[in-house]
Amino acid sequence: QVQLVESGGGLVQAGGSLRLSCVASGRTFSIYAMGWFRQTPGKEREFVAAINWNGGRTYCADSVKGRFTISRDNAKNTVYLQMNSLKPEDTAVYYCAAGVKYYSYYATKDKYDYWGQGTQVTVSS
Repeated sequence: QVQLVESGGGLVQAGGSLRLSCVASGRTFSIYAMGWFRQTPGKEREFVAAINWNGGRTYCADSVKGRFTISRDNAKNTVYLQMNSLKPEDTAVYYCAAGVKYYSYYATKDKYDYWGQGTQVTVSS
């Protein structure tokens, strides 16, 4: 089992920045990749960014490219999502996820096995 706890959400004005953190505990040695997704009411949970746990390869959705950066600190079992130039359309509940099976790409929900409880990000215009 892997447990995930997110933090860092909040209310920010458009153009501002936030950094989300996700701390993993439990069988962290089994993690292949971690990702961030977001969801608004009535919509599907959508991919934001992912990072391979060992090699550090990163990728993100086109909607956040150039504004959001995912990174990790393996010693702290923590993954971060730095969000800059925030827009009102970034408002959502952000979820951290961990995948414990090997895939070449982790941009869809079905590649992940464990999820955090979510943290609310609200961007005001």
